[in-house]
Amino acid sequence: MAKIKLVSLLSLLGLLGALGYGAVGRSQLLQPSVKLATEPSTTQLLPFEADAAQPQNPVQMTLQALDATGKPLQNANIHVKLLTPPTNPWLPTDFPIVEGTKLLDLAAIAANGQLQFQQMLPIRGDYQLQVEVIPTVANAFAPFQQTLTLSVAENSIKYRNFAILAVILVAVGFGGGWVIGGKQELQPGEIAPQRVRLLLSGAIVVAIAALLVVNISAELSHSHEHSHEHEHRDKAIAALPSSANTQGLEVKLLGHHHAMVGEPAELAVQAIDVKTGQPATDVVFDIKAKSLEAGWVAFTHQATPNNQGEFAWQQQFFDGAPHQVEVEVTPKPGAARQFSSFKVAQEIEVEGVEPPLRSRLLSLGYFISILLVGLGLGLWIQQRRQPRSLLDSKALN
Repeated sequence: MAKIKLVSLLSLLGLLGALGYGAVGRSQLLQPSVKLATEPSTTQLLPFEADAAQPQNPVQMTLQALDATGKPLQNANIHVKLLTPPTNPWLPTDFPIVEGTKLLDLAAIAANGQLQFQQMLPIRGDYQLQVEVIPTVANAFAPFQQTLTLSVAENSIKYRNFAILAVILVAVGFGGGWVIGGKQELQPGEIAPQRVRLLLSGAIVVAIAALLVVNISAELSHSHEHSHEHEHRDKAIAALPSSANTQGLEVKLLGHHHAMVGEPAELAVQAIDVKTGQPATDVVFDIKAKSLEAGWVAFTHQATPNNQGEFAWQQQFFDGAPHQVEVEVTPKPGAARQFSSFKVAQEIEVEGVEPPLRSRLLSLGYFISILLVGLGLGLWIQQRRQPRSLLDSKALN
């Protein structure tokens, strides 16, 4: 009888333990979370291409804050930091200064738990979105944080171009090794055989011609872009001021007028009711940042001001070209104040930064290594041919 009671007690304890473990497991699974959706889909994302044949559009990102049951959180404030992929010491990207930096930092009120913006992604790799969700109503829910990862694959055109260049370098090295490794007679007074001298002279002529073409093309392109940039910039500045006082509203664009690649610029837009002098919160800011040189859009977001009538964010301009931040002010749907939309804009001078010396030397080292592989292959084949040629000549004699 005592044994039966002991077994029953142990069974009861085991059942209670299993139920408790299951409850803990469910409580751990049922946590608030943030889901990320992109347009285009994550499998189709590509990094920014400076010389793209077709205009590129920024990636649309939608962050949805969900409660433990999977329903959208109401009255949430979402703060997101978008960080670029970390530095790869052996495979640098097109913008090595941008690697491992903050690309975007903004916080916005999301009445239905959703935050949406568009951002151009400059390089390949795994981006991190550090998201913090805070209630705008006290004790509506517990604040939480989550880190999301967004993977961007390299453009296949880059691999194709690298393969073509590698084949050319191998072919050039192979030709040089073939000529140098061939049987050659050194005439009296010559420091090198004639074929070697011709090869070196041809290589020097090609190198000088290539340098001239590259420098002249770059100068012409820079001159054209410079004139086009000034024309485009003057029109933009003349058309859109950085502040406006109209229809009872005073709107100003604030923040940095100068930025540097690798560092985020602090920007803000503020709206004030002229009659009362109080912040205007019944407006909507449609924000757009675009390049003044090429016209492509780097960032867009539709924001509502806070209690101070202001919306602030941090943004990095990664390509070193001047940009324009443009804000269209419209009335909030259903607001008592209704007015015609108007725009303000501000030019951002961006200071470019030269790629690190290590990245340039690394790329040069890769190209020289490929060239040396071709050279060694040409020499090796010639050395294998020469003994066979000698044997054939002896056999004929």
